[in-house]
Amino acid sequence: MTTPELQNSRFMRAARREPVDTTPIWLMRQAGRYMPEYMAIRNKVTFLELCKRPDLAAEVTLVARERLGVDAAILFADLLPILEPMGLNLEYAKGEGPVIHNPLSSPSDVDRCHELEDMEALGFVFEAVKLIRRDLPADIPLLGFAGAPFTLASYAIEGGGSRNYIHTKQWMYSDPAAWNTLMQRLSNSVARYLKAQIAAGCQAVQIFDSWAGCLSPDDYRQYVLPHTKALIDALPKDVPVINFLTGNPALLPLLREAGGQVIGIDWRIGLAEAWDIVGHDVAVQGNLDPVSLMADTKVLRKRTQDVMNAAAGRPGHIFNLGHGIMPQVPVENAIALVDMVHELGAAGPS
Repeated sequence: MTTPELQNSRFMRAARREPVDTTPIWLMRQAGRYMPEYMAIRNKVTFLELCKRPDLAAEVTLVARERLGVDAAILFADLLPILEPMGLNLEYAKGEGPVIHNPLSSPSDVDRCHELEDMEALGFVFEAVKLIRRDLPADIPLLGFAGAPFTLASYAIEGGGSRNYIHTKQWMYSDPAAWNTLMQRLSNSVARYLKAQIAAGCQAVQIFDSWAGCLSPDDYRQYVLPHTKALIDALPKDVPVINFLTGNPALLPLLREAGGQVIGIDWRIGLAEAWDIVGHDVAVQGNLDPVSLMADTKVLRKRTQDVMNAAAGRPGHIFNLGHGIMPQVPVENAIALVDMVHELGAAGPS
């Protein structure tokens, strides 16, 4: 349930394109390896254990929010555990990242991926949401999230990360019927998953299409847009959805068409230009280059001001990085960024 305090928070007001006292900010991967408190916990358990222990997932979420002073918390979880109850064998291999040991190696394997109708197998996520919501300040929203259908499909087919997505694209091109079956199962499953996160206590959700930047606009329109749109259309209309895709600004018009009250912008295009493209009747989130956090304070402040100037004080800007915080970032720089955004946002464009 979203209380009046949460509805009137900076983040929620900005998501609705309403005036705020200063620009809200949160950071993708704000609970992550750059933070000593996170590493102290992570060194005791595997990554998957951390995701599946509600008490630990809640702790790292809450510590990061408090340490940084950001305007929203984001659930600590990962994109891929939803694939396990759908029939895929997931492991986080040391030094290699996620590995799926039984990938969908051809379109004939599509029926090994089952639509997820019962959310019980992901109960640890919803329990973490409840713990986090219980202990968050009353005016700080909690964001849930999930992988977009294309990104999940690409992991399921490639068996892990990929540089060229050869197997995924071969599926799309050679057997559109099997591809659409897979994407529909993923879209329906993710919609149920996000609705369960919302029911457990999330005020907004972000959809990560981390790999869709590899696609041309024509391929995105034909093979991806209908499924992402179906996912977003299935979610409650009064809960802000951040639709985020990275790596290809040419897809922004289609991202807007797919839906979402907030469009996430990466750093490969100027914020002002991106907002013009998607339209000023939606909010935008972004879009500082994550490497900026490695710079000294003077450079970081200038680059932050540049993003704020691009937003031009228009209601509906949520400050964020163009992607997640890198492990090498000094935590003090992330704290400084949050302070800068709040200070500069209150002062208005320079």
